[in-house]
Amino acid sequence: MASLLSVNVGMPKDVPWEGRTVHTGIWKSPVPGPCMARRLNLDGDGQGDLAGHGGENRAVLVYQMQSYDYWRTELDRDDLAFGEFGENLTVDGLPDSEVCIGDRYRIGHAEFEVTQPRVTCYRVGMRLGRPDMPALLVAHHRPGFYMRVITEGVVEAGDEIVKTSSGRHGMSVADIDALLYLPDRDVEQMRLALDIPALSPGWQGSFRELVAAAGSPAAARAAVHEPAWPGFRTLRVADVVPESGTVTSIYLTADDGAPLPPALPGQYLTVRVTGAGTPAPVRSYSLSSAPGAQQYRLSVKRENHGVVSGYLHTALRPGAVLDVAAPRGDFVLTDRDTPVLLISAGIGVTPVVAMLHRLAAEHSDREVWWLHGSRGPTEDALAREAHGLLETLPHAHRRVFYSAAGPGDLAAAHATSGRLTPQALADLDLPTDASAYICGPSGFMADMQDALRSLGLSADDIHVELFSALDAITPGVTDHQRVAPHPPQGPPGTGPLTTFARSGISVPFDTGQTSLLEFADACDVPTRWSCRTGVCHTCTTPLLSGEVDYSPEPLEPPPPGEILICCSRPTTDVVLDM
Repeated sequence: MASLLSVNVGMPKDVPWEGRTVHTGIWKSPVPGPCMARRLNLDGDGQGDLAGHGGENRAVLVYQMQSYDYWRTELDRDDLAFGEFGENLTVDGLPDSEVCIGDRYRIGHAEFEVTQPRVTCYRVGMRLGRPDMPALLVAHHRPGFYMRVITEGVVEAGDEIVKTSSGRHGMSVADIDALLYLPDRDVEQMRLALDIPALSPGWQGSFRELVAAAGSPAAARAAVHEPAWPGFRTLRVADVVPESGTVTSIYLTADDGAPLPPALPGQYLTVRVTGAGTPAPVRSYSLSSAPGAQQYRLSVKRENHGVVSGYLHTALRPGAVLDVAAPRGDFVLTDRDTPVLLISAGIGVTPVVAMLHRLAAEHSDREVWWLHGSRGPTEDALAREAHGLLETLPHAHRRVFYSAAGPGDLAAAHATSGRLTPQALADLDLPTDASAYICGPSGFMADMQDALRSLGLSADDIHVELFSALDAITPGVTDHQRVAPHPPQGPPGTGPLTTFARSGISVPFDTGQTSLLEFADACDVPTRWSCRTGVCHTCTTPLLSGEVDYSPEPLEPPPPGEILICCSRPTTDVVLDM
């Protein structure tokens, strides 16, 4: 008979870690005597990061004495006391390989239901002084598991653990953990997991995405359209064409005259501009050309004090060559028969023009809404082209907003005075079953997203394109301040040149850093991570050029053309899309 050996609780506290402060509740201590198990946690217990821990489905974390024995041997540690893995209940029995999601247990006066394996989080490694601990827990199939409280009641060390019912499909904690985090997933097993009512919503969402991707046309298309070439290749400038007072289009062809690989509508190119500085700056620009066109077209706005855009506008000539990475990006038009909303402001028009080209080329009978905002006709780049394409679509709607144009300009362009705002969207009676594609300044995109959700569009059907650095994901870190990316403090590194393309900096890698993630943190480049050991793939980043080595090796390799920055170091000069 399984039994409860220790009840462990601890309130969140601020803990110094690698020059930062982490708010965490992973420090747990045994409770002498009885303890009340309530719906959200045990009395005296708390979680520092409720986005990843705690809540009704993760009220209580369980770990086994047998796993303690295993790790004492595996890690050659004799100092592991109950509670050090962050668990609330240390038990004798209930191995991860036998306990199933949905199993229910009575412990003392409370009843519990198993909901999911432990979250792979860096804080367990921080607690044990083993940064690789999250990866070890998954690789050795000993994660531990969370339970929800079905019936509140008192529990105490020494209580017997009685199984009261079994979960649907009999899928063990270890099986579910491996199904999410390890390679060679079985789609049918994931479908079975989705049919377990007790499985927590977060894990259900992850499996739902994996199942959808495995069978979707978009996934098949993505597999076919992996980056068409590795790293950078030379493309020749065929023409440079002014589109407006501030926008110039650059036409690129293969240096050898061969046809260029097709790009998906909405993708972008990353360009290394050797004439604009040392080291050569790297920038990304949306393709505005028709998918399948013989040439790639980039339509670039000249920015005030923009070194690269200034060079492209004033110094670039036909016949010049540029180093270009293959078309990339997930902001692509999907193959559906639902209405489509193409929403842009300013130079954000470029990727949605490419989408419009695709719809026109296919003679699409989809309902298409073209919603665009600009200051006026002299800055409305590609306007004539867009309107010509819209004329070929039988179910097209066009709404253009000029914020600084006179009556004559408005009449000539069939435009509306003012800005494209959430209220303007609300006045249009847009279809709520549409797929929306938004590109423009970050504030504009955020406003449009909120407005479309309020109108009834599903968040899954709203897509945005963002060329600045993505928002950071740094769970539990409380003292992180957003500052402009910069070279790290101290003497320059001696390693390979590392370029953070979205952040606009290139610096030699500091060989004293253990990973590209740590180096990015030292440069204040926004980073996204959770486990920091190659398990969760939160840090997956496109590698535009170069090569890396892994230590430790990730449990599942990232997709082609991408790397896990949390456990990789550059072996050559690298360009990262971050």
